[in-house]
Amino acid sequence: MSSDVPSSPVARHPLISTEMTYLLPMGVFLAFTWAGGHWPDLFAASYVLKTMVVALLVVAFYRRYTRICWNGAWLGVMVGVLVVVQWVGMEKLLGNYPKMSQPEVFDPFQHFASPWTCWTFIIIRWAGASLLVPVMEETFWRDYLWRTIAAPNDFQLAKVGEWDLKAFIIVAIAFGAGVHFEWITAIVCGLIYGGLLLYTRSLGACIIAHGVTNFLLGAYVLIWRDWKFW
Repeated sequence: MSSDVPSSPVARHPLISTEMTYLLPMGVFLAFTWAGGHWPDLFAASYVLKTMVVALLVVAFYRRYTRICWNGAWLGVMVGVLVVVQWVGMEKLLGNYPKMSQPEVFDPFQHFASPWTCWTFIIIRWAGASLLVPVMEETFWRDYLWRTIAAPNDFQLAKVGEWDLKAFIIVAIAFGAGVHFEWITAIVCGLIYGGLLLYTRSLGACIIAHGVTNFLLGAYVLIWRDWKFW
């Protein structure tokens, strides 16, 4: 995603290393997620705030990230549909297995008194999960972390989607157990996204797959009011 157009002052600041442009959005995202889980009354506000702040960081650092290749987009859509079936199906099949500090179920229709406020939050959450999270997470997990494992001295020496067994396994486990309380289901999801990356060598295909999964999962939640999936 590099370009000859001058980058923003934040993106080109000498104190912000290339590594930090990947780490900072994820760190901020996880910090707000922790706060929303630790103080349930702040969940809605923290979610909206983290969406706005992370979006600003991703935009600010955009030109510092690896150029995204969008080949295999059609396969990304297919994998995204497959994963939402895998995600919902596995969670229902596995039942109440030990989870990673499962947060309280948040029903926006019970939380907000005003329908307008409720639907505003739902739209922000759905859009953030479908558009922002896939870019932020795939850029971190299957670009930066994957390549860092493949080339520890300088991640930029490794190519996007370069085969590395350690990266394939470690990224899937970190993606699943590190940021998702549905850790078994999420690890399988990470393996599927990793396989897509290896097959297409396209970060864009992974972003599309992740976005389709999150969009369809949001639709499932809203249709069936099964809030534990959100």
